[in-house]
Amino acid sequence: MLILISIAAFLATMFGGLFALKFKDRLHLILGFSAGAVIGVAFFDLIPEALEFGGGVYNASTIMTVTALGFVTYLILDRFFYFHTHDDTEHSQRGVLGAGSISVHSFLDGTAIGLAFQVSAVLGAVVALAVLAHGFSDGVNTVGLIIKNGGIRRTALCWLSVDAIAPVLGIASTMFFTLSAASLGLVLALFAGFFLYIGASDLLPESHHTHPTHWTTIMTILGIVVLYGMIALAGL
Repeated sequence: MLILISIAAFLATMFGGLFALKFKDRLHLILGFSAGAVIGVAFFDLIPEALEFGGGVYNASTIMTVTALGFVTYLILDRFFYFHTHDDTEHSQRGVLGAGSISVHSFLDGTAIGLAFQVSAVLGAVVALAVLAHGFSDGVNTVGLIIKNGGIRRTALCWLSVDAIAPVLGIASTMFFTLSAASLGLVLALFAGFFLYIGASDLLPESHHTHPTHWTTIMTILGIVVLYGMIALAGL
């Protein structure tokens, strides 16, 4: 069962990234959708899961504080460590940081699947459906961040491959360790803050840069709605 889920997660992410590469001439629309998808993942997936996993030990205020800490941490990395100049190297590092964050999140998705199956097959199946629901958008977001920040096709494919294999490695890793639900909740809360920053400060402004805003705004709303619908269906 876990092998089939791993293959499905890999393919969903790859298909999303290849879709983004094929239509990169419409990058502003893809970025608009990605912005909505990333924000949607934070609000409808990461934060609810953080509250669910961590709620037995930490109250909602503590978990949301960790989310805020994630937002501020990414802000500091963005403003003071990676992006203080505007040359091509510094610009590309922004894409790498964003794609790396998504890949780590994908690894944690795989970890969540494996740990959920340690509890019960039913819980594992529910978590797996939620992960597969936004795997396609993860691929789109990874490629969009690399291309938007000046990365070439080869770099985008490399990071897409990393993102696609990450949940597989996450699932496999749970054969060697266990992580408490509370600890996983805090990690998910931290990444929710990362994703809120990426969507609001990076993808969203770039999606309508030099382009009319009405279509990109529609795509952003569509990204949020699609992620909400997919995650809601996965939770049924």
